[in-house]
Amino acid sequence: MAAGLDLVEVAPNSRPPVCKILDYGKFKYELKKKNKGKGRPASSIVKEVRVRPKIDTHDLDIKIRKAKEFLEGGHKVQATCLFRGREMAYQELGKAVLDRFAEALEDIAKVEVFPQMEGRRMHMKLARR
Repeated sequence: MAAGLDLVEVAPNSRPPVCKILDYGKFKYELKKKNKGKGRPASSIVKEVRVRPKIDTHDLDIKIRKAKEFLEGGHKVQATCLFRGREMAYQELGKAVLDRFAEALEDIAKVEVFPQMEGRRMHMKLARR
């Protein structure tokens, strides 16, 4: 056409079929952009819960309750225990906290990655059963 536009069938299944006069390249680009923006499925999103080695039992219960909400929502949970200063000498306390965390959630979650140190942090990943 003289204007550089195309006749594009937008809805072929409707009665009568819908056609528009528009730039086909731009139409394809916008369709691709719209489909790309859908995002990832919820199961691949990792939510993080941070704890400390000297966390109180009530505070840990609150963190466990929050992690349970994330798991029920279909997300994975990464529990991170942060060590500061001299706490690095007592890594077994952090491991014990993460073990209690996993034990409290064992009815709905399984441990995907067991506790491991990375710098001053100890990570553990949980996924829904």
